[in-house]
Amino acid sequence: MTKSTVLTLVGSLRAGSTNQQLAEAIALNAPEHVDVVIHETLGNIPFYNEDIDVEGQVPAAAAALRQAATEADTLLLVTPEHNGTIPASLKNAIDWLSRPYGAGALSGKPTAVVGTAFGQFGGVWAQDETRKAVGIAGAEVLEDVKLAVPGSVVRFAETHPKDDAEIVEQIKGIFDALTVTQPAAS
Repeated sequence: MTKSTVLTLVGSLRAGSTNQQLAEAIALNAPEHVDVVIHETLGNIPFYNEDIDVEGQVPAAAAALRQAATEADTLLLVTPEHNGTIPASLKNAIDWLSRPYGAGALSGKPTAVVGTAFGQFGGVWAQDETRKAVGIAGAEVLEDVKLAVPGSVVRFAETHPKDDAEIVEQIKGIFDALTVTQPAAS
């Protein structure tokens, strides 16, 4: 059986991030035929600058991100909300993945966006902005994949998302929607 790979990018760089915990819960609850890979180095990628995006000289962290995205079947972006929008680290990753223009690693790549936030709406503004950015960058945005967890700092203060039955059930729904676009197992 061939496994599908879901490359997961977490927009929060904070060690105790509830979005990192959500990504971990997603990985733990993946079906057997899905391999969820959490990309750990968004904080090491320099801000996108066309002057340093030169073939043979692309910074190693950016090149590794591009390679991982190219090899993945699907991307899953897990985003907090920073001042009502997408965090800089995730936007920067999208910028690197969008190049070269028209042929970047995002081009035609099925991409879903989920996340948690402290506020009462669970970061839906950031998720909407992220969907907009990846869509413009050429990704195939999976609009049906949604998960916005409000009040996450309080909700997950003493419970990891992997131990929250409601969240685990919602994660299963994510994979139900993702399997529509996954390649058939052989």
